[in-house]
Amino acid sequence: MGYATLVENFTEQMVSKWSDGVVMTTEAQLEAQFADTIEAKDRIEPRDWMPEAYRKTLIRQVAQHAHSEIIGMQPEGNWITRAPSLRRKAILLAKVQDEAGHGLYLYSAAETLGASRNELTEKLIAGKQKYSSIFNYPTLSYTDVGTIGWLVDGAAICNQVPLCRTSFGPYGRAMIRVCKEESFHQRQGFELLMTMMRGTDEQREMVQESVNRFWWPALMMFGPPDDDSPNTAQSMEWGIKTHTNDELRQKFVDMSIPQAEALGVTFPDENLKWNEERGHYDFSTPDWDEFWSVVKGNGPCNDQRIAHRKRAWDEGAWVREAALAFAEQSAEAAAPAQTGSAPGQTGSSPATTTEETAK
Repeated sequence: MGYATLVENFTEQMVSKWSDGVVMTTEAQLEAQFADTIEAKDRIEPRDWMPEAYRKTLIRQVAQHAHSEIIGMQPEGNWITRAPSLRRKAILLAKVQDEAGHGLYLYSAAETLGASRNELTEKLIAGKQKYSSIFNYPTLSYTDVGTIGWLVDGAAICNQVPLCRTSFGPYGRAMIRVCKEESFHQRQGFELLMTMMRGTDEQREMVQESVNRFWWPALMMFGPPDDDSPNTAQSMEWGIKTHTNDELRQKFVDMSIPQAEALGVTFPDENLKWNEERGHYDFSTPDWDEFWSVVKGNGPCNDQRIAHRKRAWDEGAWVREAALAFAEQSAEAAAPAQTGSAPGQTGSSPATTTEETAK
């Protein structure tokens, strides 16, 4: 039963018991309790009352996050069979597997809001939901695996660590493990690039070229500037987000400069310099026309990413159907066992019999 249905049933019960005036007062009390919880920076849980707009906003954000984890497997998965050594292959396999797990955590969080994985995936394939724009750029060399680990996962950490304190409980708890694993991914990426920077001139050139390509898309990962972000203000008010897009982008830039210096690379921005007065680095404005073009589906790999996801979804249909059929058969077989043994019955118990049947 979905959240909307639960709310509707609750309202009908209230109407049947009390007058219209009391119902209005009760709804006002629920809204006040919700507001008090947000104000106290406490957690909203799935069974708590919440405004429908809050629920829809969460579904949109959590779904986009889950889709990004799953789609994000593709650019790096492209290099698993071509990794230069068994060690690098094992590392990349483990990382891609981690990203799949992140997607499952987040789809599970969305399910507590009444949105099924099937529904969300179908909306993604139909173009009704989005994923992070960064994954619409190609990985042209194995070096990009390291750059994604360093810059893309680094940007993700800046964006996601504050979400550990988001106002919706399941989302925040899922993010704790996600952030721990993303931090390890970033270190893996940095280690790969550092190894290449200690190699030949050609390897160092490959690293710099890769960084040049991914720097601006990484800055765009935080979303549009605050004055052009339609959801930031309300999400901040509800405690879903705790920092604006521009605040997180600035934090990422400030964090990345010392790391780049240690690595021995530069970023492709002639205006990148320390501002003593602000206490932050100044940097150029990203190409927001490019950003919106990619978001609207016109990036280098948009069609490829969705086509691959659709193919995997279609080819995996038989697995989902088989798992569902098995679950239904197991439930039907277990139902008689729950009634207990008949008086005087000997031999195997019904529970034992159904367990063997299920096996």
